[in-house]
Order: sequence, then C-alpha cells, then structure tokens
Amino acid sequence: MARALIVGATGLVGSELLKLLQGDPQVTAIVALTRQPLPPNEKTDNPVGSDLFALLTEQEQPVDMVFCCLGTTRSAAGSDADFHYVDYTLVVESALTGRRLGAQHCLVVSAVGANSRSTFLYNRTKGEMEQALREQNWSRLTLVRPSMLLGDRPSPRLMERLTAPLFKLLPGKWRAVAAKDVAQTLLEQAFSSGSGVRVLESDQLHRYGNVH
Repeated sequence: MARALIVGATGLVGSELLKLLQGDPQVTAIVALTRQPLPPNEKTDNPVGSDLFALLTEQEQPVDMVFCCLGTTRSAAGSDADFHYVDYTLVVESALTGRRLGAQHCLVVSAVGANSRSTFLYNRTKGEMEQALREQNWSRLTLVRPSMLLGDRPSPRLMERLTAPLFKLLPGKWRAVAAKDVAQTLLEQAFSSGSGVRVLESDQLHRYGNVH
C-alpha cells in the first residue's frame, strides 16, 4: 500500500496518471498539488494555489513516492527564465519535497534528447534537471523521456498539431507516444522492484498501446 505525491496532475501525462493512481487499490492516499481545483475524489487531497513552490514547502503528509509531470515550452512560458522555473526549479523542488516527506522513489517526466550540454534551451534544461535529481541520491529514481506526446490537450499547441503526423512516423525513440502510455509506464515502475537510476526512452513507452 502506498501514499503518493503528484505535481503536474492537470497536464497531459499528469491527468492520465492521476486517474490511474485513483483507481489503483495499491494506492491508499494521494496528495495532488494544482493551481486549479480538481474534481473531488475520496482518495485525493488537493491543495490548491497559484504558487506551486509555496504549496510544496507547506506539505507535511508523509508519502512513499513522488511523481512530477510538470512541463511547458519556451513559447508558453513567455521567457527563458519562466521556462527554466517550471521545467527545472519546480521539478527539483518537487523531488526535494518528496524526500522531506519520506518518499523512497521519485518518478519524473523528462523528454527525449535531454542533455545538460545541449545548445538548445529545452534539451539543456531537461538534462540539467535530470542531473540535479541524480545528485539528490535517491534510492530509486525513474526518468522517462517521451518524444512528442499525443492526447487531448485543453489548448492544443499549434506546432504540435502541425508536426504530430510526422512524429508518428519517426523511428525508435523519436516516434510520438501517447500520454496514456507514459502514465501507465510510470504506474508500473512505481510498483516494480529495483534500485538506483532507471532511464526509459520513448521507444520503451509504446508497449501499452498503439499510437493513433
């Protein structure tokens, strides 16, 4: 039986993962931090606030695992600094909060191409985030690196609508992956055995369903 902390529960992967956690009998309690209220659920405590960093510092309920599904784009964030705040600062703080609350396993959605030495802001930030999490010395750290995510977004991104058909045809880890498959992978990994750091590339996330 497990208690879970999830940050990013309203996003494409996070919303799918939250549904899985709520329906899994192995999960007894969920703390889901969001900026907007979630539909009521008897298993889920939903602290709400515009400042996720402040919400993280206020948490006191013990948890066994922490999931972070936060992610944005430079365009959506509005500036390099704001993008870095969401995809690096808040992710790292989510993990640290999980450690403080007793979590032994940290599971994070990163991205294909994550590389701290990349010349591209997106890939470099994801790589720096992964490195910061490794330096926290988790007994278990799971990093999943999906390519383009497929699913129903409340506000579809124009560039993703235009490029999705191409990404469905790309080979290996570059092929688009359904958000539901990423969420299912996270849940499976949460209750699998093992220790240390595990990195799952996008081509390892397709076995739960077909890309449509």
